[in-house]
Amino acid sequence: MALVAENIGVRFGSRRLLESVSLKLAPGELVFLLGPNGAGKTTLLRTLAGLVPASGRVLWNDGDLARMNARERARLMAYVPQGHVAHWPITAREVVAIGRFPHASSLTRLSPTDAAAIDRALAAADAQHLADRVVTELSGGERARVMLARALAVEAPVLLADEPIAALDPEHQIGMAQLMRQLAHDGRAVLAVVHDLTLASRFGDRVIVLNGGRVVADGEPIRTLTPDLLRQVFGINAEILKTESATALIPWTLSSRAPNRFEQP
Repeated sequence: MALVAENIGVRFGSRRLLESVSLKLAPGELVFLLGPNGAGKTTLLRTLAGLVPASGRVLWNDGDLARMNARERARLMAYVPQGHVAHWPITAREVVAIGRFPHASSLTRLSPTDAAAIDRALAAADAQHLADRVVTELSGGERARVMLARALAVEAPVLLADEPIAALDPEHQIGMAQLMRQLAHDGRAVLAVVHDLTLASRFGDRVIVLNGGRVVADGEPIRTLTPDLLRQVFGINAEILKTESATALIPWTLSSRAPNRFEQP
């Protein structure tokens, strides 16, 4: 089984957001989606989740996702959107319970199976202590963990997460990366957008790099994030940190490919 995107294209008016994007995401691997601002990362995740009209095809186990109804698709793919916005003053546990809706009709109450899944999701996201708090009163980092728990409660084989570590403190950034890797290695297919090259290179099984709406690299992190690619796509130079347990990239300086836009005139 695998999630496969074939020649995905997305346009907004005359603007090209994605062009001929193809990728494969298999259960058992954590893949980080990287790229500069405006590269098309969020658009790609939303397209895979069926939220954006696109050309091309998205397949799961050779079946076209366009032929699935909304409930079938919701059971297959859990999606964590960017921003972690909460609009209603309900408890975090009630937010996480929304993740069980694909498994029940709107006329039935949550079952003991659903309740157990909610508890597991809250625990996995380190959000048990937030369960009874009103979600609109939580910090950005706390809401991020609740929204991840909502996605985990679906217990879908595919997890799509858009910047899940953006609002987290260092402890929870590392914890979130470890959790996503564990979810993948337990059998899920996990695709996550991040900007942190260090965490991506340390924890990812693969990285996919987007630039200008196209895939420009796909492979093992350290082999893929070459000095040339880092300069051309991100405008940086990086150092490599090697330890007994891991190897990671550390963004270090701006490259000399263009004038430093961040210097005072």
